[in-house]
Amino acid sequence: MEKDKIRIKDIPVAVNYSSFKGSSGIEEFHFSFTPEEYSDFKTQLKWIYSAYIKTLKIKGLEEETSIFRRFFCSDLYNQIIYLKEMEFSNPDDDKNPTSISLITQPPLPYAKVSLWAYHIKGKIEKKKEEKNVSVKIGDLIHNWTTGLINTESNSIYQQTKKIIEDYIEMLKKENMKLSENTMRTWFFVQNIDLDYKEFVASRREIYEKNGLTKDTHFIASTGVGGSYFDLRAKVVMDAYSISKIKKQQIKFLSAPDYLSPTYVYGVTFERGVSITYSDRKNIIISGTASINNKGEIMYPNDVIKQTERTLINIEALLKNENATLDDMMIFIVYLRDPSDYYFIEKMIKEKIKNAPVIFASASVCRPGWLIEIEGMATISSSSNL
Repeated sequence: MEKDKIRIKDIPVAVNYSSFKGSSGIEEFHFSFTPEEYSDFKTQLKWIYSAYIKTLKIKGLEEETSIFRRFFCSDLYNQIIYLKEMEFSNPDDDKNPTSISLITQPPLPYAKVSLWAYHIKGKIEKKKEEKNVSVKIGDLIHNWTTGLINTESNSIYQQTKKIIEDYIEMLKKENMKLSENTMRTWFFVQNIDLDYKEFVASRREIYEKNGLTKDTHFIASTGVGGSYFDLRAKVVMDAYSISKIKKQQIKFLSAPDYLSPTYVYGVTFERGVSITYSDRKNIIISGTASINNKGEIMYPNDVIKQTERTLINIEALLKNENATLDDMMIFIVYLRDPSDYYFIEKMIKEKIKNAPVIFASASVCRPGWLIEIEGMATISSSSNL
């Protein structure tokens, strides 16, 4: 694995990247782009685009290698007009099939927009249909779906139910199932402090109907505050599923000495999942916070100690596959109080070295949690799967 910063002259954007190339020849890249100077949204977006294009050139990548881009925005409702002006950030543009995720989660410390971009270099085939981008690599088809909302009802319970039902129908069309093929979800809840309990109840009920219980398994996930450009949407869902994946390729992660199973406190997601391919394992870490093995918040009101415990918990999950923080290719850090950025940014970057990282302001599912971290790791593997 390779990780480093990229400095681009005259463009005030911090760029970090990670890459992994296995024996199959497939090379994966994660990038983070965050403006380092204040300006209006349109200017910062153009800075990021310029840095993005130059970074791809430096790394020998064509734009066609893009798979997924998530734009973390300070005020998506007022900024969507500028995002849709550019092919690069327009979720409705089909010229270069790329899954575009948009969310209001103000990036830190003073950016109006940050970008997480994921690329794959190698023999791939891409196709876009509505809100789903499918990427064929060998016999498997990876599906990145973004911006799923439903505003027929004002109830978050009903919105959540309908979104997941719509996704299940989308999967059925591709001969996939929620319980067998979906590896990861993100749920962005507009008012998570108020609505999380109702959201959880709705998700739990529809999961049970589709074979996802504490006796089977759940799905790796993040549930965090965030809003869409359509303010009627109380919840937004992004998801990642793999067609033709074998059961034996999937391993759910746990660390019972450190973190309780989520069902202990009534929630339905896996702490993480490892997916084995012929030459690598991709390890997805769900949104992780300062929690103990009884499901209790650790170190209330102390963001430094909560950050330390969160990283310890992530390390414990990575140990399922003999991986470490050094194997992480991307980190997303959610802070409830944006002013805490100045306390924990240096601390986190010392731990993760040059790995790409996005810092965003977002409330976590419990008001007492001051920080949550998610991410993805990749390690070498030799498998006949």
